[in-house]
Amino acid sequence: MTDRHRRLIELAKLFTKLGFTAFGGPAVHAGMMEEEVVHRRGWIDRQHFLDLLSAVNFIPGPNSTELAIHIGLERAGFAGLIVAGVCFITPAVLIILPLAWLYTTYGQMPSVNGVLHGIGAVVIAVIAVAMIRLARAALAPPLLIGIAIFTLVAAVLLRHVTAFPVELLLLMIAAIAGAMGDYLRRNIHPRLPVVAIVPIGVGASGVAPHLTAMVLAFLRIGATLFGSGYLLVPYLQSGLVDRLHLLSQQQMQDSIAIGQITPGPLLTTATFAGYVIGHTKLGGGHSLGILAGVLATVAIFAPSFVFVALLGRFLPALRRMPPARGALDGMNAAVVVMIFLVLVKLASTSLTNAWSIGIAVVGCVMMLVWNINSTLLIIGAAAIGWIVFR
Repeated sequence: MTDRHRRLIELAKLFTKLGFTAFGGPAVHAGMMEEEVVHRRGWIDRQHFLDLLSAVNFIPGPNSTELAIHIGLERAGFAGLIVAGVCFITPAVLIILPLAWLYTTYGQMPSVNGVLHGIGAVVIAVIAVAMIRLARAALAPPLLIGIAIFTLVAAVLLRHVTAFPVELLLLMIAAIAGAMGDYLRRNIHPRLPVVAIVPIGVGASGVAPHLTAMVLAFLRIGATLFGSGYLLVPYLQSGLVDRLHLLSQQQMQDSIAIGQITPGPLLTTATFAGYVIGHTKLGGGHSLGILAGVLATVAIFAPSFVFVALLGRFLPALRRMPPARGALDGMNAAVVVMIFLVLVKLASTSLTNAWSIGIAVVGCVMMLVWNINSTLLIIGAAAIGWIVFR
């Protein structure tokens, strides 16, 4: 077996496992990938991982999926890009399609609240541990600490603004501050105060047309969606509910709920929505439901593979350029703050009783002290949640 084949098999095993166990949003997925790829396997160093995590914020599409795709590209070239991405996405599709069949057949979903309570508590530990590890690499120089503080204050002040993607704006400001700080540090004075840099950023048949419209709608979402996967909600509302009338309001909400309670990328919501459209709106039964679900999934994720393939050609060169290196460092500091904000938000809703707090604390200790794999913790927390919270 060649080294390339061995690497492809390793990628397939890892991202298939993550696809089945990575519950929660992008911050959780990034935390699990950091543990597996950096901490356990040493495929890339922590600084490189931070660079990838920052860079994917500047291209449309689901950030955690693009991070998986980019890790595959780094590890095994273009074939690795395909293997990592497909293996990370496919498990959620295999889980969601049977759930969509149950939904369209019986009109409701089985209760999994207890399992989700347990998982919700332990993912707090996964995010917290990842944030601690990444902060050690991202917040070393005083300038980057200043950028992190500015990002935190700005994010809190702008938390109610919805007219533009705040995360993207803050990353751009952090990149400018980091690049200028690097330039001034190298060319003017090595100990320029942080306060001099940070304020800079302030300033065919009857079915075919509907199926085609659905595919184009999901393709458009995948090619233009920046930031959190939760921004998918207004895209679905305006496109598939209000304009194309392919989903009802309730079906759209149920699709989002399924995307949240299943592992893997939140954008696999498209699998469930596509199945419902094919089965119910187009009247094609379960066969057309499966076809529409697969087509919707391919359409919403295809742009990410293209964008990462293009980014992968330029990122190594950018990392070697001093101004770009400074910009990436600034974005890395901002990303750590954004992970912290996600952690606070999730903790406020997930840690609601002594059991959930205990699961989160024990999870942190087991990962930091005994180096327990996060996948095992999620399985254990799911079992505890099923017993305690059902």
